[in-house]
Amino acid sequence: MPDTAAAPSEIHKFPCETCGSDLRFQPGTDRLVCDHCGNVEEITGSPWTRAAAVQEIDIRAGIDRSLADEDMEESRVVTCKNCGATVEFDPNLHAAECPFCATPVVTDTGSNRHIKPKALLPFALDEDAARAAMTDWLGSLWFAPNGLQDYARKGRKMSGVYMPYWTFDADTRSTYRGERGTEYQTRRQVMRNGKRETVTVTKVRWRAASGRVARFFDDVLVAASAALPDRFRPALGQWDLAELEAYQPVYLAGFRAEAYSVELEAAFVRAREIMDRVILGDVKRDIGGDRQRVHHIDTMVSDVTFKHILLPVWIAAYRYRGKAYRFAVNGRTGAVSGERPWSAIKIAIAVIFGLLVAGAVGYFAAQNQG
Repeated sequence: MPDTAAAPSEIHKFPCETCGSDLRFQPGTDRLVCDHCGNVEEITGSPWTRAAAVQEIDIRAGIDRSLADEDMEESRVVTCKNCGATVEFDPNLHAAECPFCATPVVTDTGSNRHIKPKALLPFALDEDAARAAMTDWLGSLWFAPNGLQDYARKGRKMSGVYMPYWTFDADTRSTYRGERGTEYQTRRQVMRNGKRETVTVTKVRWRAASGRVARFFDDVLVAASAALPDRFRPALGQWDLAELEAYQPVYLAGFRAEAYSVELEAAFVRAREIMDRVILGDVKRDIGGDRQRVHHIDTMVSDVTFKHILLPVWIAAYRYRGKAYRFAVNGRTGAVSGERPWSAIKIAIAVIFGLLVAGAVGYFAAQNQG
């Protein structure tokens, strides 16, 4: 089994000890397999422990780029001019198709030095399972074009890509000023249709409120690239971050890894927005009452740390009748997200059918009245 301790410029390729072909990581296992001769090698001998997977790095060191050499790495990447994805490629590959949008791209020979991933979630689903999940999802969309469903079922290759994310930990303490509203009812008379009626009206009695709340945030997740649109991400579901493994290049064997394009400082701005929404909820609960008004929140953030992690996604990018369709499958759970295709013919049939049904109902209703 090859040494899994990666040098900063190491290419993630592992030769088979039996035939010399490239090994690939087998999803759902702790093994590397050779598709050429069938040899299997266990992922063993790693110097890392599980504690390394959750080791945090001080955010100031990351923003100032004052990290130790072991926290940095260098890889050869290419940026797709169509969707902006920055994907790591094999050094011997000079032309390829972008896994995110199916656009042909020509690789460059440049390298990119960046913060090394600290942890990852290995693929648990293989390509066949991911394709089955995607075709089932397509099959549930009645208004999807049949041609696209057939095209997808033909087994066009899906790309297994490790997507980059940042996670942030932070300790927060907030002071606030606001108002607590207590509802009460009064009765008053109103004129309706020329008649006087008594109605119940809900009013609110407001009182000033102030206080403090505190929360420790653990693993606030922020996407580190824009290659996969934000609208795709919620449908991919939750990630089991408690199962993060220490980063080992062997898990990338046979897969691609997208380099991050959202820098650490910009990602933390997004993380603060997520934290602030949670803190606002904490403040409202602390104010209590029936309603709340929050006038001001002052939050002190300390002990901020981060991790660069990789999460597994199967990507399918199809061009059908001149239009590109993208689908993403969570490499752990099989949750599917994609651009919903529509069939004009199916929609027209549904509209015509609906009109016929409405006409028939109207006809029989008229006959019964007659």
